Amino acid sequence: LLLPARAAATDMLVGLGVGADDYMTKPFSMRELAARVHVLLRRVERAALAATTPRSGILRLGELEIDHAQRRVRVKSEDVHLTPTEFDLLVCLANTPRAVLSREQLLAEVWDWADASGTRTVDSHIKALRRKIGAERIRTVHGVGYALETPTP
Repeated sequence: LLLPARAAATDMLVGLGVGADDYMTKPFSMRELAARVHVLLRRVERAALAATTPRSGILRLGELEIDHAQRRVRVKSEDVHLTPTEFDLLVCLANTPRAVLSREQLLAEVWDWADASGTRTVDSHIKALRRKIGAERIRTVHGVGYALETPTP
């Protein structure tokens, strides 16, 4: 969780791009800070539980492979380094390929935020994910959300 004094969009994108899970600019309320820290801690607990609960197999969507047990992603047989949040976001989209998920759905599922309207956190993480797995794999439905594109059978 980054807490910088600078609020420029480029600073936020760089921070999220290097692995931060969240970004709050000053000034902010202590209640919001506490809530976001709580969300991050829940995500760590959920990841630890997922690591001890093996899922079977590897999900293959064309040239994209997602290994839940090892939390690894490969594109065209090449390993792709994803942050924990990017991995969770990709898995969320991959669970229902081609289905459009709204920002609010993604925030609730990946970040465990019940009410986070107006935040651009999802957009920043989608941008980083596109850069890593290929822009053509994530479709934007303007005003609605995002969908993971997969090859047609």
